[in-house]
Amino acid sequence: MSEKTPIMEVQNLKKYFRIDSKHTLKAVDDVSFQIYEGETLGIVGESGCGKTTCGRTCVGIYQATEGKVLFRGKDIGKMNAAERKEYTRHVQMVFQDPYSSLDPRKTVHEIIAEGMRAHGLVHSKAEEIEEVQKLLQQVGLNAEHASRYVHEFSGGQRQRIGIARALSVNPEFIVCDEPISALDVSVQARIVNLLIKLQKERELTSVFITHDLSMVKYISDRIGVMYLGKMAELCEAERLYENPLHPYTKALLSAIPIPDPKVEKERKRIHLGGEVPSPVNPPQGCRFCGRCPYAKDVCKTVSPELREIEPEHFVACHLYE
Repeated sequence: MSEKTPIMEVQNLKKYFRIDSKHTLKAVDDVSFQIYEGETLGIVGESGCGKTTCGRTCVGIYQATEGKVLFRGKDIGKMNAAERKEYTRHVQMVFQDPYSSLDPRKTVHEIIAEGMRAHGLVHSKAEEIEEVQKLLQQVGLNAEHASRYVHEFSGGQRQRIGIARALSVNPEFIVCDEPISALDVSVQARIVNLLIKLQKERELTSVFITHDLSMVKYISDRIGVMYLGKMAELCEAERLYENPLHPYTKALLSAIPIPDPKVEKERKRIHLGGEVPSPVNPPQGCRFCGRCPYAKDVCKTVSPELREIEPEHFVACHLYE
């Protein structure tokens, strides 16, 4: 994987939000990683860890406070208007909430066709209708759904519309921001299977942001674990589950329920004490120090760097220095 050229490279990315004259929320604080063509990178962590902000900054919805996001070698923060428009065609996002991310005043056809028109991908009304119908069929909907409004659909159907909208401009890179968290469990697997199917058919590269550790293993090639704005661990999906190194990753994986009652009853779960620190006033050293059972003195004062402990296995922890 490392021999390939990354399609996207995130370098020391920071995204801060000013709350008032004295307080700043550090949502993403010095995060670096690469995404290679054709792979799915899963990003997991607790609510508030910065994974969604990281995804939105990569897409360009948020402007980075510091650091760079390079797409095929170009810094998206330095693109001119024409380059920026072209970037939005190649990189799309599927949003978390299928209820608020779609315009209720527009028909499904208008929602999906909007991007096609903006980028000049269709040249007649007949071609536009044909392309919209193709997309609806690809995501498991019917052609007659094009004339309806989004309030007439279920959550799972709305998310399929959101996926069709993202695919309408024929992107090569998609960021999926918790696309199944607002859906019933019975619908989640269908949406994930649909995303996997479309990725193979269209040769897409994707980022899958979620807090569902059992699902992210199923869809991801590599997984990055975030904690309070920092990347704690990053490696191949199978390796992360077989040999987690960071104490936070171990605690997260121990919380995944096992469907066998006997095994579930006998296994030992890691319980973390303390509270998640505030991103407005994070600890000076390791962000996880106050909850880590293995914390040393150095953890309180020095923030660990993300290091390659094993081939393609990166961990930010003083235990491995």
